[in-house]
Amino acid sequence: MTTLYDRVCSWENLREAHRKASRGKRGKAPAAAFEVRLADNLLELEQELRAHTYQPGAYHSFYIHEPKRRLISAAPFRDRVVHHALCNIIEPSFERSFIADSYANRVGKGTHRALDRAQDLARRYPYVLQCDIRQFFPSIDHLLLHDTLARKIADPDVLWLADRILASGVGVLSEEYEMVYFPGDDLFAVNRGRGLPIGNLTSQFWANCYLNPFDHFVKRELRCTGYVRYVDDLLLFAADKTTLWAWKAALVERLAGLRLTIHPGAQPRPVTEGMPFLGFVVYPTHRRLKHRNVVAYWRRWRALLAAFVAGEETQAAVVGSLRGWINHARYGDTWGLRKAVARQAVF
Repeated sequence: MTTLYDRVCSWENLREAHRKASRGKRGKAPAAAFEVRLADNLLELEQELRAHTYQPGAYHSFYIHEPKRRLISAAPFRDRVVHHALCNIIEPSFERSFIADSYANRVGKGTHRALDRAQDLARRYPYVLQCDIRQFFPSIDHLLLHDTLARKIADPDVLWLADRILASGVGVLSEEYEMVYFPGDDLFAVNRGRGLPIGNLTSQFWANCYLNPFDHFVKRELRCTGYVRYVDDLLLFAADKTTLWAWKAALVERLAGLRLTIHPGAQPRPVTEGMPFLGFVVYPTHRRLKHRNVVAYWRRWRALLAAFVAGEETQAAVVGSLRGWINHARYGDTWGLRKAVARQAVF
């Protein structure tokens, strides 16, 4: 009988996993080096997975600074193939249990649909409670995540692989985590594994798995019909502030059970004040790009044009940057701003 783990390790699944992992990466050295001996490398991975000798490699870590400072940790290319192979098989069963209003890292969702939903709710409700989770990826508890995965995955070999990937990330985000103590903590609770490297496909998927019970708590137990979540950004809408204050106390308590906390200062406010969300400020009637994001891109854009004039950048790079930014900015009321930026591009 074919098991779930057999499907993860199958040659067909590994070929598909490689195709997904190499999408947009074929011009880069790690993907190209793997592809030179593609059949041999995939066969080696298949053998290691079936023999339970697979061992993830070391991460390459670097910081990005927009929209805020974050540590990104990239796994070796062969490990990214394994991540895709695992997610190809187990993601569909979890996806069916996710709520409709969770928008991050899901097919058919994304930032722009999350913005549309948030604005639609802002037109229907006068007040919003906006929260974000402190140190979300560094805080994710491996034991709690394992238990969450085990509720849907009965195959112990698949859980072994998930645990092997989880263990490879222990310590990667240790410098990013500021210890938080919860009532009843003992030495075991404090020292057990935590953290998901930002940059792994599995991390993005497992973040949704980890918060899925919380999403259902908000929708079913709090009966919050106006709810949007994008990764660790939460929006709860209601007809009055009293309800939102009560919901805040309830979600703080529920998140503590996941060893998570929200940033202090979150409080209900009128939607007419605007909600900073996913790079925009969302109002019931319109959207604006966040001022900080506009200033940051304007600086990058002028530096890119100067590099082009100096012969240090290609026209394709300039046009690609402009198109990418316009494609994002067009989801706000930014016609004048887009024209002002485009007018600078004179070839």
